[in-house]
Amino acid sequence: MLALLFFSACSSTSKDETKEIKVCPQCHMELPASNMYTSILDKESNIYYFDDIGCMILYANDDKLPKNSKVFTNDTHRYIESQKAFYTINEKTPMSYGFAAYEKTQENTITFDEVVIKMLRGEHMANPKIRKQILGY
Repeated sequence: MLALLFFSACSSTSKDETKEIKVCPQCHMELPASNMYTSILDKESNIYYFDDIGCMILYANDDKLPKNSKVFTNDTHRYIESQKAFYTINEKTPMSYGFAAYEKTQENTITFDEVVIKMLRGEHMANPKIRKQILGY
């Protein structure tokens, strides 16, 4: 009886263990719990979640510019359309690309179109030469 109780207790799962884990389709890393620096892409009626804005751009490269995409903003902590956000280029992000979205205008920001161009050219913080230029050391 005691052995039966022991084995049935070991096989039970809690709600947290059955929770779906979202993984970035570009880099295959688990998405952070905080949503910071994350983005969402709606492509051909499929929703994809990314751990870094740069990953979304690389994943959607075949479409040139991610349409129907949203980014999580650092200032208001909500998802907004990618085209409406203001981007900084020197943040510490999960994949070290450095792009962070803000809903309200910030000093020294760029547009989403510029973020896409920089990502596709390799002009991001994961590139040691660019990181040195941006950080000044």
